[in-house]
Amino acid sequence: MAATPASPQLSDRTFFLINAVLSAGALAFLAYLLLIRQADGVGADLSFMPAVNACLNAASATALALGWVAIKRQRPDIHRALMVTAFAASSLFLIGYVTYHYAHGDTKYAGTGLMRTVYLVVLASHVLLSMGVVPLALTTFYFAWKKEHARHRKVAKFTLPIWLYVSVTGVLVYFLLRGSR
Repeated sequence: MAATPASPQLSDRTFFLINAVLSAGALAFLAYLLLIRQADGVGADLSFMPAVNACLNAASATALALGWVAIKRQRPDIHRALMVTAFAASSLFLIGYVTYHYAHGDTKYAGTGLMRTVYLVVLASHVLLSMGVVPLALTTFYFAWKKEHARHRKVAKFTLPIWLYVSVTGVLVYFLLRGSR
């Protein structure tokens, strides 16, 4: 009987290299999109996208919180489904965010005074922490996929609060922008 070849295992080193390249590429593209490229209007009306993106952020935050409750109640099956849901919602958010900003460029806050300061503080913390979500989420999923639960838990202790904060503040940024008009 011929032996079946084992499926190739992804080494940690290879994963971290792929993760670094993907994360750096995504960050570089977003920096280009938001800081360098001037939106020229692609002719599509995507004014509905910020509301959709806020809903996707809310869905991600909800799934993250419920996933945390599920694992605390020792329901790994529910936890897994909710984490995949959170990842899917955040991925769709990122696609919508890039699409919207490609077409419309940056959105300026129109308010003044204390609310402008609040907005800028929330936005700055949101942006800075969001830079870590992609590599942290991918690493957390990688360790879960490899069934390395101790490493998964260790990374998830950092990933969850950051990802949850970014999702919640994404919704808050949407409402602060809408309220500034």
